[in-house]
Amino acid sequence: MAVPADLIYTGGWIFTTRSHTPERMAVAVTDGVITAVVPEADTAALTSPHTQVIDLNGGLLVPGFQDAHIHPVSGGVELLQCNLTEATTADEAVAMIAEYAAANPDLEWIQGAGWSMDHFPGGNPTRDLLDAIVPDRPVLLSSRDHHSTWANTKAFQIAGITAATADPADGRIERESDGTPAGALQEGASELFNEVRPQTSDDLAYQGLLAAQAELFSLGVTGWQDALVGTGFGMTDSLVAYERAIEEGTLLAHVVGSQWWERSAGIEQVQQMIERRDDVAARYPAETLDLGTIKMMVDGVAENQTAAMNVPYRDAHGHDTDNSGLSFIDPELLKHYVTTVDAAGFQVHFHALGDRAVRETLDAVEAAHQTNGSNDNRHHLAHLQVVDSADTPRFAQLDAIANIQSLWGCHETQLDELTLPFLPETSEDHHYPFGELHSQGARLAAGSDWPVSSANPIAAIHIAVNRVSPTSTDRPLGPPSQKLDLATSLTAYTAGSAYVNHRDHDTGAIVPGYLANLAVLEPNPFDLDPSEIYTSTVTSTWVRGTQVYARTN
Repeated sequence: MAVPADLIYTGGWIFTTRSHTPERMAVAVTDGVITAVVPEADTAALTSPHTQVIDLNGGLLVPGFQDAHIHPVSGGVELLQCNLTEATTADEAVAMIAEYAAANPDLEWIQGAGWSMDHFPGGNPTRDLLDAIVPDRPVLLSSRDHHSTWANTKAFQIAGITAATADPADGRIERESDGTPAGALQEGASELFNEVRPQTSDDLAYQGLLAAQAELFSLGVTGWQDALVGTGFGMTDSLVAYERAIEEGTLLAHVVGSQWWERSAGIEQVQQMIERRDDVAARYPAETLDLGTIKMMVDGVAENQTAAMNVPYRDAHGHDTDNSGLSFIDPELLKHYVTTVDAAGFQVHFHALGDRAVRETLDAVEAAHQTNGSNDNRHHLAHLQVVDSADTPRFAQLDAIANIQSLWGCHETQLDELTLPFLPETSEDHHYPFGELHSQGARLAAGSDWPVSSANPIAAIHIAVNRVSPTSTDRPLGPPSQKLDLATSLTAYTAGSAYVNHRDHDTGAIVPGYLANLAVLEPNPFDLDPSEIYTSTVTSTWVRGTQVYARTN
C-alpha cells in the first residue's frame, strides 16, 4: 500500500537529469527524501489530508543547483562591506566608495571589492582617485576577479610599499614613471598588505556566510564547493564560520571545502591538511561539510597577463612580448604535489586558466595516475579560458572533470579590450571551449566563482547555450561548436557538480531515494526561445523538503 507523502510537486515539468528532456510527472517527498516520480494521474494514492501539494504552475522542477567553484564567505562579507559590483563606470565606483566612507566614519580601513578592470585605462585604477575622496584612511579594494587590488597612498604608506619595494615572484606592482606604486597591484603583490590590513573577524565571516547562503538559496543553489578554505587572499579561515553555522543549526546547504594550498610552502603542509580533513570528518556528517579537497592555483588571469599561456602575450601593436604568464607552481613540483595528495585520498581542485596551465595540470594528474593507479578522487580543473585542442581529449582519458564558469563565455568589455587583443588571432576559437570539451567526452561540472561574477546559474546557463550575454547585440564568442544545449548545461550545474562533490548518490537528480533538494523555475526554460532563457527565474528552493526560499513578487 502506498504511503501518503508529505509533499507532492505537480502541475509542471520535471528535469530528472537522468533524461535529456523534461517529463510531465509528479514528485512525492516524505521525510525530506524523494519517494516517487509518477504520472500526475497516480498522485491520489500518495495524497492524504496532511499532504502539501505544490503547484508548479507549468514551470520546471530541477534538482537544486550545485556551485562547483564559489567563495561564499568572502562573497557574503563583501555584501556587508564596500560592495562595488553594481558600478558600471569608474565614476560610479568612486562615488560608491566616497558614499561608503562617509557612512562609516569610524572604520579604520575602508575595505571591499567588486571594481571592474575594464572601467579603468589599461585595467589599472590609480591611487589618486582614492586619495581625492579618502586621503586620511587606508583604502584597499579587490577587483571583481580578485586578482588585482586597488589601494590609496595611505595604504601604501602603512604597508611600507615604496618605489624600492621589489615585485614578488608571483605578482606585480603597477608603477608610475619613477617607480612609485601607482595604485594597482596584481596577483601575489596584493599580499604585501597582509601584515597591516585588518583581518576579517570571525563574527563578520559568520554573518557573511549566512548572507551568502540566503543569496544562493534565492538562486536555487542548495550546495556548493567552497574554492578557498584557509587564509589565502587575506581572508580569515572560513572553516570557523562553517563550524559555528553547523553547531548553531544555521548551515542548511551541503558544503565541500577546498583546503587552500599555500604555494609559498611545499609538501610539508599535506599532513596538516590530512589532520584537518579527518578532524572535520570525525565531528560532522560528510553530507554537511567535507574537507577532502585541496585547491591549487596553477596560474593567474588573462586580463592582467598572468594566466600561463603556451605562446607569449602580444603588446598593443601586435608584437610578441617576453611574457607568457606565470606558473605559480613549478610543473615538476606540481606533479609531485598532486601525486602525493592523490595517494592521500584527496580530490584536487585546480585553478587552470591558460592553455599552458591546463597542460601542466593534466600532466600532473597523469603523473598521479601512473604512480597511484585509478581511484575515485575526481580531480577537476576550473575556469579553462584557453585550452589547446590537443589537450581536450585528455580530460576524458584522465577522468579529469571540466569545471566550467560559463557566464564568462561571451564577448564583454574586459575580454574584448584587455584580453583578446593581446592573444593570437585564433585564440577566440579556443576560448572557454565548453562545446569542444563536451564533444570530446569530458565530464562537465559548473560553478560561478562568485563574488568574481554573478552566482546566478540561469544567467550562466543562458550564456552556455547562446555564447552571448542576455539582451546583448554582440556576436557569439567563438564558433557555434562551443555552444552547449540547454539540457547539457542544466545537467552540468546539477548532476555534474553533484558528481564533483561526491554527492551523486543522493543529490543532483530527481529519483526515488535522493534528497528533496529542489528548485522551481518559471517559466520552463525548455519552453523558451534560447535567447530568452535568462527570463526564467527561481520561484522556490527546497532543502530536504523544507522551503528555504520563496519569490515574493
